[in-house]
Amino acid sequence: MDTSQYKTQFTALYGRAPSFIARAPGRVNLIGEHTDYNNGFVLPIAIDREVTLVGAPRADRIARVYSINFDQIAEFSLDHIDHDTAHDWNNYIRGVADVLQKAGYTLGGFDAVMQGDVPIASGLSSSAATEMATVMAFTAAAAGSPSPLQIDGVSAAQVSQKAENQFVGVNCGIMDQFISSLGRRNHALMIDCRSLDYKLVPVPTGATVLVVDTTAPRTLAGSAYNQRRAECEEGARLLGVASLRDITAAEFDHHAGELPPVIAKRCAHVVHESQRVLDAVAALQSNDIAAFGALMNQSHDSLRDLYEVSSKELDAVVDIARGEPGVFGARMTGAGFGGCAIALVADEHATALALKVQDEYPRRTGRTPKVYACVASDGASWQEI
Repeated sequence: MDTSQYKTQFTALYGRAPSFIARAPGRVNLIGEHTDYNNGFVLPIAIDREVTLVGAPRADRIARVYSINFDQIAEFSLDHIDHDTAHDWNNYIRGVADVLQKAGYTLGGFDAVMQGDVPIASGLSSSAATEMATVMAFTAAAAGSPSPLQIDGVSAAQVSQKAENQFVGVNCGIMDQFISSLGRRNHALMIDCRSLDYKLVPVPTGATVLVVDTTAPRTLAGSAYNQRRAECEEGARLLGVASLRDITAAEFDHHAGELPPVIAKRCAHVVHESQRVLDAVAALQSNDIAAFGALMNQSHDSLRDLYEVSSKELDAVVDIARGEPGVFGARMTGAGFGGCAIALVADEHATALALKVQDEYPRRTGRTPKVYACVASDGASWQEI
């Protein structure tokens, strides 16, 4: 990202030159949906869309940020952090500061200009990118102080998740912050959501991840998400395990008939989806793109038919993509009921697929999609300027 304009804006706004750039990416989950809160496996990538803060330390304990996206400036004291009712976006920054300080980290104030090109409310995790970029900004601001902020990538992700859970009030899992923190260029990250062990996995060469924002409202996502969690917990209880992570696909299939039909469907998706992540990792490690694409297709079909969190818009994107040349697989990504779908497509067919979706999707749904070609990118970082 070219940050020269943000440096110019910083100088015009604050009357001095910035000294650091902090950044963190959004994410797309390639496979492993609704497995995270069941202690299973996920396989996201960090994408080449990110939130950037260009800033400089202050001598006092004030954090002041101008958001280019919202054309608003907000500030707060590190000695008294409460919710900002006028600037919702600032609560992600305040939440990170609050959690860091309560965890014992010493923070210093800073001035910054913030801009993001992760689409907001599209399921690409602009919130986690904002949180992780904020951790990086506080790290950069304290770099030359007597008490530098030293935090590893896993701890930074945990701080950011806690900020979103406890300060912002969104009960998200760890995946979004984890991949924003620890992603690496040209790699996916297989995360064990129980142990937080992780492994970098090379993404296929010669293939593009095409992300399609359905632009459909996600009106049912919150209530349905909570219902699905409750159904999974009930399934685990009936199966006599602590979580669905603790039963293999073969064991589940043997006992599925003992469960109420709806509970059996939900659990079937989760148990087999977690196994699909492990199979997908094996496929990527052997560069078997066709096998990986087939697992993507199975994942979507399971989310649609067993977990019932797809939508007509998501299904339309997947159906269009699967009918096009060079597409290895397509699936919804994220919680569902709107948001985004993804397709893994051979590089030489990516532009044609994007044009096909832009032409066909509005005719099927009456909505205009937003289409992004993404590559696996590096996780959060900061640098002096």
